[in-house]
Amino acid sequence: MPSLFKEIDSQQSPLGEISLRRRRIPALGDRDIYEVKLGEEFLMSSMFVDAEEALSTLGLAAARGDGLSVVVGGLGLGYTAVAALQDPRVKELLIVEALETVIGWHRDELVPLGKTLNADNRSRYILGSFFDMATAPTTGFDPNNPGRKLDAILLDIDHSPSEYLHDDNADFYTTSNLALMAEQLKPNGVFAMWSQNLPDAGFENVLKTVFTSVTSHVVSFYNPFLNGESTNSVYVCVK
Repeated sequence: MPSLFKEIDSQQSPLGEISLRRRRIPALGDRDIYEVKLGEEFLMSSMFVDAEEALSTLGLAAARGDGLSVVVGGLGLGYTAVAALQDPRVKELLIVEALETVIGWHRDELVPLGKTLNADNRSRYILGSFFDMATAPTTGFDPNNPGRKLDAILLDIDHSPSEYLHDDNADFYTTSNLALMAEQLKPNGVFAMWSQNLPDAGFENVLKTVFTSVTSHVVSFYNPFLNGESTNSVYVCVK
C-alpha cells in the first residue's frame, strides 16, 4: 500500500524553506494530493484547483484573436499554465517563477503536470520576479525579446490584493505600477488575477483607473474539509 504521506523535496529559498509533499486521505478517495508549503504556510494543494484553472479560462475568454502570447505569473503546481495551453489560440506561454526550486520540480517531473508542460513546445519557464518584470516595460517578461507586447497576463502569486507572500509586493497593486504592466499589453490585451477572497471593491476601483473593462468573477468549488462550498475570485481586466 502506498504511504499516506511523503515529503518529496524541501529546500531553502529567498522566501524561506519551501517544500513539496504528497499525501493520501483515504476518506477522499484513492488519489495522490500534492501540496506546496512555504515554512508552515500552505501555498497550494492539488485538491483545490478550480479557481487556478478558471484564471486561464476566464482570462483567455476575454482575449481576442489567434496566435496569443501569454504570460503566467506564478508556476505553483502548474494548473493555471496547463489550463492556458488547452486554449488552441495560445501560440506561446511564458511561465514566470521567482523560485528556481519550483521550476526544478516541474523540469524534473516531480509534480504531475511537469510532464505536460515540458512536452508542449509552446511553453517556456522564465526564472525571475514577476513584479520586477511587470514594472519594467522596456525590458518586460521575455529576456529573448525585450519590451515585447503581450495578449494576456495571468497572475497567481499573492493570496489577494491585500495579503502578500512578501511585503514588497504591495507596491504592485497601485495605479502607477499596474499602468506600467499594462504598457506591456497589446490594445485589447487582458490582465487577469486570482484571489483567495471575494472581490475587493477598493481594488476594483484601482483597476478601473488603468483598464477600460474590469469584471470580477466568483469561483465556487466543493471543499470536503468543510463539507460545503468555498470560493475564490478572478479579476478580468481589458486594456
